[in-house]
Amino acid sequence: MPESPIRKLVPYAEEAHKQGKTVFYLNIGQPDIKTPTVALDAVKSHSLDILAYSRSEGSENYRIKIAEYYKRNDIQVTHNDIIVTTGGSEALLFAFGSIMDEDDEIIIPEPFYANYNGFSTASGVNVVPVISKIEDNFALPPIEEFEKLITPKTKAILICNPGNPTGYLYSKEEIKKLASIVKKHDLFLIADEVYREFVYDGISHYSILQEAGLEDHAIVIDSVSKRYSMCGARIGYLVSKNKDVIKTALKFAQARLSPPTLAQIASEAALQTPQSYFDDVIDEYVKRRNTLIEELEKIEGVKVAKPNGAFYCIAELPVKNSDDFARWLLESFDYNNSTIMVAPAAGFYSTPGVGLNQIRIAYVLNEESLKTSVKILAEALKAYKD
Repeated sequence: MPESPIRKLVPYAEEAHKQGKTVFYLNIGQPDIKTPTVALDAVKSHSLDILAYSRSEGSENYRIKIAEYYKRNDIQVTHNDIIVTTGGSEALLFAFGSIMDEDDEIIIPEPFYANYNGFSTASGVNVVPVISKIEDNFALPPIEEFEKLITPKTKAILICNPGNPTGYLYSKEEIKKLASIVKKHDLFLIADEVYREFVYDGISHYSILQEAGLEDHAIVIDSVSKRYSMCGARIGYLVSKNKDVIKTALKFAQARLSPPTLAQIASEAALQTPQSYFDDVIDEYVKRRNTLIEELEKIEGVKVAKPNGAFYCIAELPVKNSDDFARWLLESFDYNNSTIMVAPAAGFYSTPGVGLNQIRIAYVLNEESLKTSVKILAEALKAYKD
């Protein structure tokens, strides 16, 4: 099981704290945005006498409301197409277990969310990467590159849209290209759409569930974690119109009994969150993104891809090994008694030796903290010796 490139540096950050340093955390997608009050109040005011199991697929009332949420987003599904899971992570594990057997293959454009490697390992599945490039802003690689990798063992293609760690938002045309290839080769297309709400610059998100003819091929992974800043609720969903997928995934859901009851109460209430909340959040993330990119582009030797969604970006640094650099930042460097924690990007690739000079930055801090963080990065790059 691979280490998390996001969490493995935590002990060094804790030691830096003990030394009295201020650490700015750019390594993990934990928003500082407040959770909607309506969600927290629902838990505080619940009238339960017994904290009982829910149904394995999640409470029916909650799933009906999730389906209504999707319809408001032009995605036509019913509550029977939805299984509530313990976070999007469990939804991915259920999807992998439902559609693949040991030694089957899944094609994933890289860099990708690091835990896809862990979920694949846990499921006995082999990741087959297709590399997207920072020079292309991490756009979808040519469809011919996917086709070259398809074997009798290939069962699915997985994308994250908008992407973690790149922030790239796949266009409608790119989704249609993927739809064409999965139908041609009778594969599944899994889309991790947990950042659906966070798209910028007037661009619209296009879900694979909106694509006609993909009903038997499309599996969506979703979550309340980022949408409502409820990472600790651990509530996600697996969504598919393929009845066999849902029927099979339900067996995995039954094996773990049920998703958490109080978290479902909070998540159901969160669906009442007004659009104004998201408008304000998106405005804030756009400001943060623009500030971060502008400041990074001032540093000589740094290359950065501009994200159109989520709240991450990949930056290429003038260093040989970002793992060593990230550890050095915490162990040996400070600027005005402050330092930063970043996520080395090599852990977001499965191809050995790729991404060694890249880092992922999560712009989940306020603008002033981001400016300070980039200043620390600039000073660190001056002082660092490979």
